[in-house]
Amino acid sequence: METVIKADPDIRWGVPVFVRIGNGFLERIDGPKAALEALTHRWPSQSQPQSAAAKCRCADAIMHHGNAELARRTFIDAAVAAKVLS
Repeated sequence: METVIKADPDIRWGVPVFVRIGNGFLERIDGPKAALEALTHRWPSQSQPQSAAAKCRCADAIMHHGNAELARRTFIDAAVAAKVLS
């Protein structure tokens, strides 16, 4: 028997989060998918525990195992720790 995993990459947060990563351009993060992409591919520090926690929460929200707003709060914590929150 195959297991089907349902995911919703189009989940949006009620209020976006704005960060400045890399070259300093303001970037709008609307939901856990965009946050996970930023954390995985462009984040300035991969070794911070806050970024690891945010990756897990965002992935959980996409896979419907977690709460999207909790993922948002965890992403904000990671952005504050990485000094990229605008």
